[in-house]
Amino acid sequence: MMKYILVTGGVISGIGKGIIASSVGTILKSCGLHVTAIKIDPYINIDAGTFSPYEHGEVFVLDDGGEVDLDLGNYERFLDIRLTKDNNLTTGKIYQSVINKERRGDYLGKTVQVVPHITDAIQEWVVKQAKVPVDDDDIEPQVCVIELGGTVGDIESMPFIEAFRQFQFKVKRENFCNIHVSLIPQPSATGEQKTKPTQNSVRELRGLGLSPDLIMCRCSTALENSVKEKISMFCHVEPEQVICVHDVSSIYRVPLLLENQGVVGYLSRRLNMPIETRPRRMLTKWKEMSDRSDRLLEHCSIALVGKYTKFSDSYASVIKALEHSALAISHKLEVKYIDSANLEPSTLQEEPVKYHEAWQKLCSADGILVPGGFGVRGTEGKIHAIKWARKQKKPFLGVCLGMQLAVCEFARNVLGWEDANSTEFHPESKHPVVIDMPEHNPGQMGGTMRLGKRRTIFKTTNSVIRRLYGDAEYVDERHRHRFEVNPELTSHFEEKGFRFVGQDVEGERMEVIELDDHPYFVGVQYHPEFTSRPIKPSPPYFGLLLAAAGKLQSYLQKGCRLSPRDTYSDQSGTSTPDSEISELKLPSISSE
Repeated sequence: MMKYILVTGGVISGIGKGIIASSVGTILKSCGLHVTAIKIDPYINIDAGTFSPYEHGEVFVLDDGGEVDLDLGNYERFLDIRLTKDNNLTTGKIYQSVINKERRGDYLGKTVQVVPHITDAIQEWVVKQAKVPVDDDDIEPQVCVIELGGTVGDIESMPFIEAFRQFQFKVKRENFCNIHVSLIPQPSATGEQKTKPTQNSVRELRGLGLSPDLIMCRCSTALENSVKEKISMFCHVEPEQVICVHDVSSIYRVPLLLENQGVVGYLSRRLNMPIETRPRRMLTKWKEMSDRSDRLLEHCSIALVGKYTKFSDSYASVIKALEHSALAISHKLEVKYIDSANLEPSTLQEEPVKYHEAWQKLCSADGILVPGGFGVRGTEGKIHAIKWARKQKKPFLGVCLGMQLAVCEFARNVLGWEDANSTEFHPESKHPVVIDMPEHNPGQMGGTMRLGKRRTIFKTTNSVIRRLYGDAEYVDERHRHRFEVNPELTSHFEEKGFRFVGQDVEGERMEVIELDDHPYFVGVQYHPEFTSRPIKPSPPYFGLLLAAAGKLQSYLQKGCRLSPRDTYSDQSGTSTPDSEISELKLPSISSE
């Protein structure tokens, strides 16, 4: 029987349910179980595609082109699985499916209501999606971790809570359990840990018909025993069912934190799961990783030149990809967020202090990253940053829009086309070096881009990026864009040493750029950050970090045998790489 673990949240949203759900999945997967994950978002949007990054963080893109909540990125990275768009369930999707059925006449004249029609549709969706294989071995999952977004008691999440109240009886008690994540505030005036918000949250959850099996308490410092006992007494659970999730130095420590408090043992008894008690290699990896991240001494700084720098979740996967790569070369990562608009001459007139601070940050960074984005604001600032990286021979990576702007910058300052631009920002440009894709549908906003996994073929054998990918002939990476480099003008660039080394299968779309005579100047049309993993960093980001740390040339001279995609082969019988992290030539830390 499929085992379902529902993760709900109380007191406040943004409490870390996604990391906790991922960590629970990770420790169960380390026991040899196949785990899948579903994220439920109670908003009416069909998907996350039209969100502002300030509203909800980044939009994560899946292999099938699904534009989903960034928590699915956490699931993929932690569990090393590949999800589909149906693993992200929204109120909009449920209502759309029920209304479509009603229009077809499937309900045979019945009055269509929230109970039972909406709640039934939610349960059917979960049961169906939980069976979809997410590992490379195509085996049906045994455990499904379901995260319900928002907080218990929100009006919009009521149909979902009611659906799971019914669901627990349908699938039987031994196949369903609820983990409730709650906040334990600690007012600075007294320093005392307060349990009242948790008591109220659990009471509300019980009033809606769900009883928490584990109460995970988010707190800044470890829970005191007296507080644990108080929660146990007032929330009708055993003390062992109160789990402390205090702030830790790195998110890789959260699975270890849960493991140490007996979560696996409790879940195996509560859900009657046959778990082997063998030593868990996978968690050893997490311990090594988190130990290493705590001990790093050498620093490497990357300037992230973007539009949404006030909210770090806007670039969640980009930051994670940089972290994975920095960890692989044993460097501590420092990200310098720069609002690209502050690099523009107009800021010099209006706010000279901001202008000089932004340029000081840019000039002092070891490498420069220009990520994707939409809209004209700040694009000229990004072009200034790219010009500086090109002329000063600073390691540079441009992703999606970052690559397109690198093409515009080169056209303006090397080819002498002063008005070169993207038709997204200047439709009348005489030199439209970046143009609208033919299949783009301008009438609709949502889901009209070139989305999901696409193949990129390398056109040359000696490019740096190809060697970083382990000398592969092609790569499959995820895309999310409406505009592309104008293929009619590429020959002018190639003559000046600006090479389009990767193209799509038809050879019509430019996917990867490289500049000759530069330590590392790379642009990619796809988003490699979406497939980066803690033990398998994304090659374009890995190259940027290697170059920024001054290690790229020696790495390439050694024949790139240590390319992350090559080094980690799977021999452990799970989808976890079994070879030691030290194969990346990292200092061994198992000696202590």
